[in-house]
Amino acid sequence: MSERAAAASAARPRAQIVGLGLIGSSVGMALRAAGYHVTGRDLDGARAARAAELGAVDATGEDPAAVVAFVATPVATIPGIVAELFSSSVNPALVVTDVGSVKGTVVAGVSAGRFVGGHPMAGSEQEGPDGADATLFSGATWVLTPSAATEEEAFEVVRELVSSFGADAVVLEAARHDALVAVVSHVPHLTAATLMAVAADASEEHAALLRLAAGGFRDMTRIAGGDPAIWPDIFADNREAVLSVLDALRERLDVARALVARGARTELIALLEYAKAARRNLPPRVLPPEHLSECRVPIPDRPGALAEVTGTLSDLGLNIWDIEIAHSAEGERGVLVLTIDASGADKARAALVERGFRPALAALA
Repeated sequence: MSERAAAASAARPRAQIVGLGLIGSSVGMALRAAGYHVTGRDLDGARAARAAELGAVDATGEDPAAVVAFVATPVATIPGIVAELFSSSVNPALVVTDVGSVKGTVVAGVSAGRFVGGHPMAGSEQEGPDGADATLFSGATWVLTPSAATEEEAFEVVRELVSSFGADAVVLEAARHDALVAVVSHVPHLTAATLMAVAADASEEHAALLRLAAGGFRDMTRIAGGDPAIWPDIFADNREAVLSVLDALRERLDVARALVARGARTELIALLEYAKAARRNLPPRVLPPEHLSECRVPIPDRPGALAEVTGTLSDLGLNIWDIEIAHSAEGERGVLVLTIDASGADKARAALVERGFRPALAALA
């Protein structure tokens, strides 16, 4: 490397990735596109080498001088790796985040103020570095789960970084995140895998069955093609939420079975119309300005204030579409600027006032 190239590399902000599967390698590519020098490691040396070969990382191994680190390993290992990263770092300003799809156990296992829990709602049926893509997170929701210990400055670093990947940062309390992803991610995956297994069983007797699989079947079972190895830990760490949703799904299926058995045409149409309306009402990734409000909340510059405000809004079921922390040049107070659903503005104001905050809300359009 020439002296000029070496100097340019040294001037780039430095990032560390632990775990170079599909998500970790995609994060590496996105970080490199954002101008970072990325070092990555993986328990599988061949996978780390492949990630470097594909350009997901600049180097393999450790970078104790990194300013930010992403942990993309199985959920059960995340707290230990986070602690290891902080203890081995020579950079006191290091910020660490993760990409685990269960947040309760992670947040409970990490008390560091410069850790920010995260979960990008993105992926593909491809596995490992070969499936990685720097644009994987563009337009995707990236959930952040700050705790009472999270420092606002560390949160802002992660929020700005994932936003630079093209993701929509959404803030949720960890337990609420886990309950919601059980419905929209964990149980759908298990359902798709189970339906695929039913079809595979039938195909042993009816060889043409899978050849007849139409678009609807393929769409519904697409996620069953993902990496099976990550799911047992997910189901274990989010067991209660997953079981609750499975029970609700089983009850719904029992009702549907009874309707089919009775030939209850009117009730079946009502069920299908109910589902059709709900499906059409799924919100777009970003609402138009006329449906949004800006909420400004003066807060003391102390750990826990951010989590208290965002947790309050999360408890109300309000999406936080954007968030910014504006610090005053004088004094210890800052202003938390959030963009929320306009339909919940009055509820948000009342709930925050009840908790001692002084919010100011204004429509964006």
